[in-house]
Amino acid sequence: MRYGIILTTGDIHEMVEMAAEAEAAGWDGVFYWDAIAIPGMAPIYDPWVTLAAFAMRTERVILGNIITPPSRRRPWKLARETATLDHLSGGRLVLPVGLGALDDVGFGGVGEATEARVRAEMLDESLEILTRAWSGEPFRHEGKHYRTAEMTMRPPSRQLPRIPIWVVAVWPRPKSVDRALRYDGIIPQVAGEGGGPGRVTPGQVRAIAELARARRPDGEPFEIVIGDVSPADAAAARVVVQPLADAGATWWIESPWMDATVGSLRERIGAGPPR
Repeated sequence: MRYGIILTTGDIHEMVEMAAEAEAAGWDGVFYWDAIAIPGMAPIYDPWVTLAAFAMRTERVILGNIITPPSRRRPWKLARETATLDHLSGGRLVLPVGLGALDDVGFGGVGEATEARVRAEMLDESLEILTRAWSGEPFRHEGKHYRTAEMTMRPPSRQLPRIPIWVVAVWPRPKSVDRALRYDGIIPQVAGEGGGPGRVTPGQVRAIAELARARRPDGEPFEIVIGDVSPADAAAARVVVQPLADAGATWWIESPWMDATVGSLRERIGAGPPR
């Protein structure tokens, strides 16, 4: 299992310093988040500029945003941004994607699509455009939501055949899970009590891993990415994380969304990943 952390608060200079601190403390990935305007949240910076700054202060860690909703981004522009960042980082970018959170005013508040079915269709078309654009070969697209003339985007992404794509999927909904299995990883979401998001269990991870092995018999890597929080105490953290690793999870993303401060983030970073 590899271990990442989302930097959920702090000004841009503090977060760049924390990215460097996380690499020095042994974390495998440093992540930011992609939003426009969410009421009550910490200051929000442009995700691609922020990750570019992280890339310039680190040498080893994987970088990405948890998560990017392609339905409110032009896919050809997203292809250019991500390919550039992939080169800048030396091939350390991953692209986690999903439908996005509608509490972001950057959806309905500016006229972007909000219906889940439409956003899912746009996600599928966007991923097709991205993978073809990253190849550096000529392509064109004629879809329901996007159309392009023939174009060639050079340079191709640093990582070939593509930048790894992790897809948020609602477990065990077949259509949602099938989308993730077509790409490079899954960020599973499950329903909790009352219908809100719940914690993914080792049993659910094991079922996802078994399905991935059955559906991807070629042996290509497939990431199972779990986002949650663990204690700073190493022994207590292992109690939380080890059963998920044993079940087949390949990434743990420390996700301190609630009540995080720069001080608490730095403390968790300094304590190191829950190996």
